[in-house]
Formats: sequence, C-alpha cells, structure tokens
Amino acid sequence: MSPLVAAVLQLLALIAALALAYRPLGDHMAGVYSSDRHLRVEKWIYKAIGANPNAEMRWPAYLRGVLAFSTVSVLFLYLLQRVQGSLPGSLGFASIDPDQAFNTAASFGTNTNWQSYYGEQAMGPVVQTGGLAVQNFVSAAVGIAVAVTLVRGFARSRTGELGNFWADLVRGTVRILLPLSVIGAIVLVALGAIQNFAGIHEVGQFMGGSQQWNGGAVASQEAIKELGTNGGGYFNANSAHPFENPTPLSNLFEIFLILLIPFSLTRSFGKMVGSVKQGYAVLATMATIWIGFTALMMWTEFHHGGPAFDLAGGAMEGKETRFGTGGSSIFAVATTLTSTGAVNSFHSSFTGFGGGITMLGMQLGEIAPGGVGSGLYGMLIMAIIAVFIAGLMVGRTPEYLGKKIGTREIKLAALYILITPTLVLCFTATAMALPTPARSMTNSGAHGFSEILYAYTSGANNNGSAFAGLNADTQWFNTTIGLAMLLGRFLPMVFVLALAGSLAEQQPVPATAGTLRTDKPLYTGLLVGTIVIITGLTYFPVLALGPLAEGLAS
Repeated sequence: MSPLVAAVLQLLALIAALALAYRPLGDHMAGVYSSDRHLRVEKWIYKAIGANPNAEMRWPAYLRGVLAFSTVSVLFLYLLQRVQGSLPGSLGFASIDPDQAFNTAASFGTNTNWQSYYGEQAMGPVVQTGGLAVQNFVSAAVGIAVAVTLVRGFARSRTGELGNFWADLVRGTVRILLPLSVIGAIVLVALGAIQNFAGIHEVGQFMGGSQQWNGGAVASQEAIKELGTNGGGYFNANSAHPFENPTPLSNLFEIFLILLIPFSLTRSFGKMVGSVKQGYAVLATMATIWIGFTALMMWTEFHHGGPAFDLAGGAMEGKETRFGTGGSSIFAVATTLTSTGAVNSFHSSFTGFGGGITMLGMQLGEIAPGGVGSGLYGMLIMAIIAVFIAGLMVGRTPEYLGKKIGTREIKLAALYILITPTLVLCFTATAMALPTPARSMTNSGAHGFSEILYAYTSGANNNGSAFAGLNADTQWFNTTIGLAMLLGRFLPMVFVLALAGSLAEQQPVPATAGTLRTDKPLYTGLLVGTIVIITGLTYFPVLALGPLAEGLAS
C-alpha cells in the first residue's frame, strides 16, 4: 500500500469516527447547558466558591466572571512556577524565571499552551499536573461557556440575561471534559502512552554521559491536552514523543480528540437555537475548509521534488517515521485549524507551501473547526459578516436566526475580526524592526521571517504550536508573546459577550420570502468565500514575504 493511499484511509476512518460521535455528544452538550438541574458534586463546588448558579447574568456581569476567574488562574499558575524550587516532589527542578513564568501562565490560562521551555527539563509533576493540567480543563471550559452565551443570545429574546458563568464553567468541566478525558486517558494507556509518577530514571550511558528519561502522568494530561484543544506537551517533543504518542493508532486517536468537541458543538448550537439544519450549515462550512486544507497539505507534502522524496514517499524531513507524511499532514492541519498547538512533527521542516498552510490555518481565526468554544463563536461572527455582505447585495436589512444585524452588531463583529490580525502584524513588524529579536532566528531570509510570523500568529490566535527554529525563550519573546496571548484571548471575548447581550435583547423578526436562508448550501458557499476573502485580504502581503516566497523559490 502506498503512503498516500494509507493517508487517505486514515482520513476516511477519522471522518467516520467523528460522524458516529457527532450526534450523541452534540445532544449531550446541548442538554448540559440547557438543564436547570445541578449535580451533587456541582452543588459542593458552588458552595465552596460562594456562587449562586441560578442567578442569571447580563453580559457585563458574565464578562466580569470570565475575567476574574482567568486572572486568578494566571496569577496562581505564575506563583506556582515561581516557587517550584521549594515544593516537594518537583524532582529538584529550580523555580521558573519571571519572564518565562509569565509567558507560561498566560499561555495555559488562555488555552494557548505555547511553550518556550523544555517540559521534561523544567517542570516537575507538581506544576505539570497540579498547575498546567488543571488549566487545560478550566480554560477549555471557559471557551465553551462563552460560545454557549453567544448561542443563547440568538436563542433568547427581549431579555439581557445570558446564563450564569459559574454554572457554565462547572458543568462544562464536570459533565463534559472530565468524563471524556478519563475515557481518553484509558485508551491512550492501552495504546502505549505512559502514566506514572516514577520521576527521573537512569537508562544507561550515552557518549560518555548518563542517559535519563522522565516518567509522569502523561496519558491523563495528553487526553485533556487534545480534547480541550490545549496542546501543551508533557515533553518538549510534544506529540512526536513516543511516551505521549507511541503508535500510528494513538496518533489517529489524538486527532480524533482534537476535532471531537469543536465539530460536535455545531450540533449543540442547532439544538439550542431550535434548528439542527443551522448547525449542519455551520458544520458543512467547517468541514469544507478542514478537508480542503488537509487535501492541500497532503498534495504539498507528498509532492516529489527529487530522489530523496521518491525514496521516502514524501517530504519526510522533520517527521516521525511511525506516522509518515500522511499522519503528520493530517495532524498538522488539525492542530492549526483548531487552537490546539500540539505537534507530532517539525513544522519548520515542512515544505515552503506546507508551512504556509499551517500558518494560514491559524490566520483564518481558528474556526474550522477551531478551539473548544472559540471555534463556534468565531464561526458565528463570520456568519454574521456573511449575512451582512449578502444584505448589502440585495439592499435589505441583514438577519441571522431571526435577529437583525444592525449597526451595533456589525461594529462588534468587525472589531472581533480586526483585533487578532492587528496583534499579529504589529508584533511581527516590531520584532523585525528591532535588532535584538531578529537574533533569535535560526534561519535568515523568508524562512527566518516565517519563524517570527508563525510565533505571533500562534500566540495571538491562542494556538500554541511552534514553527520551531526560533529561540523564543528570551525576555522579549516571553513578554510580547505573553501579551499577544492575553489580548488575543480576552479582547475578542469582550466583543462576543457584548454581541450576545445585544442579540438577546432583540425581538425576533419573522422570516419572509426575502429572508436569506442560512441553512442552505448557497449560504455555506457564501460563508466559506467570506472567510477566505477576509483572511486573504488581511494576511496575503505578509504571507508573500514568508512562506509564499520560500515555496516559490524552492
């Protein structure tokens, strides 16, 4: 069997598994966020934190809850790293420097999981499990909660009440992320991932020195790392490490975990707004972009450019032989089209166009299918933009799901889509203009520029994957990428929640013969085109300086 045929079969198996899980998980999540019932363990949590889960919140109060919880999370993780050297069970690792502690705290608190450190050489099990893994759960739950709030904005009318943040946070963690992570961890252990607290082991001599490897609670962290579209690896090699991702089957299972919740949330959206067809339209848009990017990546990486490529069956530099070009390509697209950031290959070693595809996937806005929660609300923002454009074409007031898209709504949507590109382009331009940041580039020319562009694209879009080749563990990059992650996470949430409040206050508009049907293939095509055009107009000049220039020169 040729490597390309094997890759296509893997892709088909992945699609089949996602299709089987789509309806039951989507219905379950819709029920979780629509229920008035509280589990006993949830009541204990509410009592411990002093929250009233039945108190409805308007969007400013909901936003205050999001920001307050996230601020405490970032501060706690920062302090935990700063005192690591004094904590028992930290394997003798020193405390983390202030700039790197800030970067890591911002990274895991924003569901980005960018890492400028060697996991197995810097973080002990106390920080890894008690700090980073906890943030993997709660930061993902925050993203889902904000998405559900926007869905409620469409579903409710003549009210500014959007639910309760604390109830949404706890339910998402207890009823969705925890059970699925337990199942995922068990499967990963069965497939060969390690799960222990064994610490550091001597495994022999190597070139005159001792060879060591770390144990750890890897499978449990790996499960939520992928399921919550987090991406932070226990080891520096991330999902290329055999302890995290030992076999081709575990590789396919991890891709399944990455895509599971983002795709299934479209079903939840349809159920909550009372029209599953609307959910299918959003799903079709996400799936079209994802399959298109995967096919394009496979074509790029399987394209033979010489005898070495012919013998290897594709561009194998920087890829694990146990995954091959196909498994690496599918994983790379899945991780960059979501806000996961996990990697099972060296993105810097992809072909020029392949590296550009990974960057473009993030620059779309992490919406196909995107991160848990953030993918859905990002896609709904784009849906509003597409409806507005269609309204301009026919000369009538745009409507989406029975809500008018007026001046206030379109301004909030426009601010949402502008904030992330502004962060990416401004930080990249500043880094290239100053002498010190450019010294961190391993390569010069177009590829070196791509290293810096990728870093800020990953940070501001809360992806977390690295192009590699860039020494990001400097005060400049730790600080500026940390700021990009914080601003790229919470500023868009302000606009999303404000938009949800504005929509919820409206009175529904009955559909007429002139109403654009947003559950039809025509609208799906319009939405795909809107996403591609907006991204192209925004990023084409900077992509032309980096991956496009490199690809055309090779």
